[in-house]
Amino acid sequence: MLLRRLAHRWRSRKPAGYVLKLGVVDQSPVRTGGTAADAVRETLELAQAAERLGYSRYWLAEHHSTNSFAGSSPAVLIPAVAAATREMRVGSGGVMLSHYSPLQVAENFRMLETLFPGRIDLGIGRAPGGDGRASLALQYGRGTLGVEHFPQQVADLIRWTTDGMEDGHPFRRVRAMPRTQTAPPVWLLGSGGSSAEYAAVLGCGYSFAQFISGQDGASLVQAYQERFQPSDPFPEPQASVGVGVICAPTAEEAERLALSMQLWRMRIMHGRDRGIPSPEEAERELVEMGVQPAMFRDDLRSIVGTPEHCRTELLRLAEHYGVEEILAVTVTHDFGARLRSYELLAEALELEARMS
Repeated sequence: MLLRRLAHRWRSRKPAGYVLKLGVVDQSPVRTGGTAADAVRETLELAQAAERLGYSRYWLAEHHSTNSFAGSSPAVLIPAVAAATREMRVGSGGVMLSHYSPLQVAENFRMLETLFPGRIDLGIGRAPGGDGRASLALQYGRGTLGVEHFPQQVADLIRWTTDGMEDGHPFRRVRAMPRTQTAPPVWLLGSGGSSAEYAAVLGCGYSFAQFISGQDGASLVQAYQERFQPSDPFPEPQASVGVGVICAPTAEEAERLALSMQLWRMRIMHGRDRGIPSPEEAERELVEMGVQPAMFRDDLRSIVGTPEHCRTELLRLAEHYGVEEILAVTVTHDFGARLRSYELLAEALELEARMS
């Protein structure tokens, strides 16, 4: 019943000549044998390719105290990516607001909006982006706020980005600088129910992270859409879904590439953070562990296969969720394979390439 309601709503508002929008979430993965500097250089190269290929937006993740992902500071990496591109929207996917002052984040992103007007997205997450010790270290010196304060933090952040601080607020006279003509839209990113509820009440965009949760979040997106309160940045609800994608010319090659993340997840579960392993290393270690790679094929975190298979599954996912944009998260050991995956995906979904 839920699927039919969502599909009907999606079809009824789908414009003529509809093309599914595809964006990118980049975690700046660090491969075994590589360095964080390699990962950042590859982020910049991939962003330029994504713009040429016609991707809608490029979001940078935040991870702390890990050997596997170099993206620890979206606010620092965003201007490098925005400067290396021309038109594509660039943003955070997302800033982990629990670690920071809303005023600090608002000023960082107002500065980014000043530098790149009309191109910046401010994605906010509630998860810590690292383990408990990393969280304590990030909040060292300013004290900690419980998770129950997150909605107020988001509300204050929105007010500071839009100069809408209400009368009676203790920080009513504090202005976020620099003053800008436009404000970066705020998106809430989540893998559970609370963020969808907050996004609806606060009039934000909402992106469900299926690549993290491995769960079907269609009911959360529906609840967000039904309860949405319009705001100036978002007169109507705007939702997307983030999902892992590995696309290759053959199904066998795509499944071989996917072994890297399968082993990585198993290592992380056992506290071993060594970077993203090669498919050869992953296959060897999985066999030694007695794990059959086929066990992972039904994992909802990722879509793995040929261009035609990925196209079919992404369109099905968009219709199921009732959204018009999907954010692809592709992590492979080899950067060439990662870049090729995004190229094949753009071709399969018939994205409109931009002139270089």
